[in-house]
Amino acid sequence: MSPPHIKAHLDTRHADKVFDDATKPFGDFVFNDKVANVFDDMVSRSVPYYAEMQRMTCELARDFARPNTNLYDMGCSTATTMLALNDVVDPAVKFIGVDNSASMITKARQKIDENQISRQIDLITADMHQGVYIENASVITMLLTMQFARPLYRERIMKNMYNGLNEQGCLIMIEKLTSEETIFNRLFIDHYYDFKRRNGYSETEITQKREALENVLIPYRLDENIELLKWAGFRQVEVFFRWYNFCGIIAVK
Repeated sequence: MSPPHIKAHLDTRHADKVFDDATKPFGDFVFNDKVANVFDDMVSRSVPYYAEMQRMTCELARDFARPNTNLYDMGCSTATTMLALNDVVDPAVKFIGVDNSASMITKARQKIDENQISRQIDLITADMHQGVYIENASVITMLLTMQFARPLYRERIMKNMYNGLNEQGCLIMIEKLTSEETIFNRLFIDHYYDFKRRNGYSETEITQKREALENVLIPYRLDENIELLKWAGFRQVEVFFRWYNFCGIIAVK
């Protein structure tokens, strides 16, 4: 199968201007209608190598997806990952997208309908903190999602995903990281903000979004993420992507 065309699955018709007005404090970051409408532009300009991360996720998911099993996308947002996966994963695999934002689920359904996808794709509005039923999964993708889960619940969430995976099934995670070494933490964050400036974000937008995310996005160190995976039961864990404070991890049951 040909590689997925990630950019074709991004709806960038609406530019991200959520944080461009310093006179209107945003408060804590929430995935509401305003964010969902511009999310594809936001994530493609805010996450380094976003298209490449998606492509690698699709390649690895294709390696593990099995016919007549389920593929779960936890924190599916606007369905970009599932649309890309649809290009390469066996059509006998059922997709299930889960997100706690009704606005994101609405946008996901719109994009799926616009792309006239024939594969069965179920969309579920659910809070992972409260538990999500997972069964017969050969693949679970979780891209930039666990970082938004409250640390108190992360063990429960991870164990739930492990239990729902079939033997030899895989979990593909991408996370924003923090570093134990202060010097590297500061440097990586500085280079990340330079990346955002190169993509057209102003100092106001960078500052306002950082403040909005302060109590919402809580990154772990790489070793903490790996420890969490191994605690849940995964024995084969490997890093497949790293860019400063962003990391991709694959774990096999």
